[in-house]
Amino acid sequence: MSPAPGLQAPLLPNSKTEKRPWVSGAVFNVATSIIGAGIMSIAATVKVLGVIPAFVLIVIIAWLTDVSVEILMRYTHAGETSTYAGVMRESFGRAGSVAAQLCVMITNLGCLIIFFIIIGSVHLGVLQEWCGFHWWNTRVIALLFVMVFVMLPLALFGLVGYSAISVLLAVMFVAICSVMAIYAVGEGKSKSPKLLPQLDNHVSLFDLFPAVPVIVTAFTFYFNGFELDKPSDMITAVRISLVLCTAIYFSVGLFGYLLFGESIMSDILVNFDQSSGSAIIFSYTAAIMIPDIWYFFQFLGSTSAVCLAFIFPGVIVLRDVHGISTTGDRIIATVMMVLAVVTSTIAISTNIYGSISNKS
Repeated sequence: MSPAPGLQAPLLPNSKTEKRPWVSGAVFNVATSIIGAGIMSIAATVKVLGVIPAFVLIVIIAWLTDVSVEILMRYTHAGETSTYAGVMRESFGRAGSVAAQLCVMITNLGCLIIFFIIIGSVHLGVLQEWCGFHWWNTRVIALLFVMVFVMLPLALFGLVGYSAISVLLAVMFVAICSVMAIYAVGEGKSKSPKLLPQLDNHVSLFDLFPAVPVIVTAFTFYFNGFELDKPSDMITAVRISLVLCTAIYFSVGLFGYLLFGESIMSDILVNFDQSSGSAIIFSYTAAIMIPDIWYFFQFLGSTSAVCLAFIFPGVIVLRDVHGISTTGDRIIATVMMVLAVVTSTIAISTNIYGSISNKS
């Protein structure tokens, strides 16, 4: 029996019914984007700044992050785009869009390099301790194995950052650090925490600024923050994620510092390995050549990450192409930009001066 003329009714719908994203899913998405390699250097930041200034700095940067995200969501809702690059395009044309995309690329590539450095450091120590020194457990081979058999398949199938289990792993890491620190306190083996930085002839106030970009990098997630249709829902999800990540970061930093004290390294996993006994091609090469993640955190936090986090949202408010910013918004944006530029400039200058002084 032939169908009626002009009648076309497919048996199955052409596309799947779209699922409406929920706040809980957005919380996991944002928290997964925030909690990354930055968690490894939080304890070293606590060592540099002291417990109280480190906590204050984490809270301040989390608050500034909330302010800048609210700015971006308002301008996203007022415009006709749903991406960071799109918001920059509406305000500054193609140049703004390219600048945002370039900063996203640099930040993501830098974080990938940091992950490779962490993997190389941990695998190198564990494999060589378990199996002795062989050609197949050198840093180069360990990173090559991870790149070819882990990172490359994930990148090809688009599964990088897919699972929300990253947040659960971060919570487990906090639990492990907490239990070990509490046990060390009970046994009298914990280190005495430094509540405030000790400024003397060898350490000046400017030497504390390089710790700021590390926290800025740890809270950078803006290129993955536009998921829910209603700005109020997305802002709620971001605030919940920021509270969760702030608690996780400070807990890891405090308990890691209690465990290892002044001997804490920029990658806390290296401390666990020593005390407990246990664009991918470019990232692989850089991870072999650069052994310390501290310098990469400072570079990203002083350049691309600080632009995405504070400078770009600030200039969007000052540009105000949609006419929705208030006097208070412009004041906050100006203060946020000035703080970002000043701290980044001091951090970069301090690092350059320190490098020159060490060589001379």
